[in-house]
Amino acid sequence: MTVTIKQVNSKSELNQFIKLPWKVYKNDINWVAPLISHMKSAFNPNKNPYFKHSEVQFFLALKNNVVIGRIAAHINRNHNKFHKDKVGFFGFFECIPDYDAAQALFDEARNWLKNRGMEIIRGPMSFSTNDECGLLVKGFNMPPMVMMTYNPQYYESFIEKYGFKKAKDLYAYYINLKKMPERFDRIMKRVNKRKKFILRKINPKKMEEEISTIFYIYNQAWQNNWGFVPMEEDEFRHLTKKLKLIIDYDFVFIAEIDGKPVGFSLSLPDINQELIKIKGRLFPFGWLKLLLASKKIDRVRAITLGVVKEYKNLGIDLAFYYETIKNAIKKGCARGEMSWVLEDNIRMRRPLEKIGAEIYKTYRIYDMKLN
Repeated sequence: MTVTIKQVNSKSELNQFIKLPWKVYKNDINWVAPLISHMKSAFNPNKNPYFKHSEVQFFLALKNNVVIGRIAAHINRNHNKFHKDKVGFFGFFECIPDYDAAQALFDEARNWLKNRGMEIIRGPMSFSTNDECGLLVKGFNMPPMVMMTYNPQYYESFIEKYGFKKAKDLYAYYINLKKMPERFDRIMKRVNKRKKFILRKINPKKMEEEISTIFYIYNQAWQNNWGFVPMEEDEFRHLTKKLKLIIDYDFVFIAEIDGKPVGFSLSLPDINQELIKIKGRLFPFGWLKLLLASKKIDRVRAITLGVVKEYKNLGIDLAFYYETIKNAIKKGCARGEMSWVLEDNIRMRRPLEKIGAEIYKTYRIYDMKLN
């Protein structure tokens, strides 16, 4: 039976796009359903600032009028302006075990991007490296942590059969601690003897100021990372608004030298431990379940950590990890993930491995030339 590809042009079609994963993952115990309300917001041009500078098109794959796959093609104008290239992206790819449907979706995304002058298609990227990205290729034995991706194993074969080639691997490190490793204590004693910086928690009563400070650090500290896209302030505030719902202020730190902000670290309680139980619906009882279960969360994800380039050799990154782990242990969160880390970011990987963290999940981003 022929696969039909249809652009998403209506509210009902967008709803089909959002709901498809419930069909794909209905028997997968490790899948964490996204919040439907958050998906509707993310895909709404009036609510998501990403649409102000970028072009997005959603597609559905159908057989016999039944939706069996989806994909988004998008052009991040800020990415291409910053990197001086012509890269288009695919993301939000989901498909039942039907390669013909996957092939048709990739064809449609490729053609859409090529017709708009793009030279490379890259993904999965939803919508940028500032959001969830990468295809899980190793580590399917447990659910993903908060704001990390998950997918069926057969997606890898679909993507590679189509002709995509690996662009970059992203690693997730895992650590299980009941007490601080003695080796880490010794390392921090050496750092403290020579340190010129201070770490402080953010002040919830001055959130507008703090967000501006973190926004400044972010665009300074991450600008040399592969795939980095500078965030505009309205995008950054849109993201922080979402994070405020789950943030724990004991896991957020700013580094300063003589009052100047030079680094930032954010870790989040792994709310996925509870989201997995509510199947994407906050109503009528989802919020209540989350509130009652929040104290049962015993995992933390170090989601982002950056230091302004000229201050990278002062041990600030180690201090961020040390304070985060110390507070996590106090709170009974003995298990943690540090993710994601670029495969060639040895500066970031080395200190993680020194404190006993091990790679337990690998995510992959693919490229294909559009010729």
